Amino acid sequence: MSTVLVVDDDTAMQLALTRRLQEQGFAVVNAASGEEALELLRTQTADVVVSDVMMPGMTGFEFCHRLRSRPEGEMVPFIFLSSLGELTNRVQGHLLGADDYLVKPFSAQELIAKVKGAIARSQRFHSALERMVEQATAQPAPLPLTPAEERVFWQVVQGYTNKQIGEHLFLSPRTVQTHLSNMLTKLNLENRSQIVRFAFEHGYRMPEESERG
Repeated sequence: MSTVLVVDDDTAMQLALTRRLQEQGFAVVNAASGEEALELLRTQTADVVVSDVMMPGMTGFEFCHRLRSRPEGEMVPFIFLSSLGELTNRVQGHLLGADDYLVKPFSAQELIAKVKGAIARSQRFHSALERMVEQATAQPAPLPLTPAEERVFWQVVQGYTNKQIGEHLFLSPRTVQTHLSNMLTKLNLENRSQIVRFAFEHGYRMPEESERG
């Protein structure tokens, strides 16, 4: 269940928003000020923050700015609800890091849609980030090649010709070609350029001895 933090000093507005959000299956946490919200977020996470702008003490703008300056608040979806509907106010809200800005009076249906959209975007972002981390840390499977074939493999990846490979590895051109043919068969590839693409697409890193040639 996703949690929405509602920050508003208007008790009636808090209750109305809480009821509508809970009807849509959200858990709701309330704070009456930016200070209270920041303190609450030290111990509790929120999937979306919905905040008023005009509040006593810390304004919603300052609250958003301070939240974005904290590591745990950098990526939390943030939606402003405000009676300040001038373009300069909306621009200020976005420049401070808000994801959206709704002007009062607003449609509850629109707010629910924006909350759901913000959560969906956040989930897609985190999923993409997790995939990137997994790809960066995952170790590719060992090459299905003999040690001699693997040495030729890395020479091919570096762009050397058969003649140059033979000179580097002290092999005859015929032996180099034999290794190359075996590699193409084992890796189900058709040519040298596909070997290069295969190495980089599958995350194989060139051994230091092959880098030296």
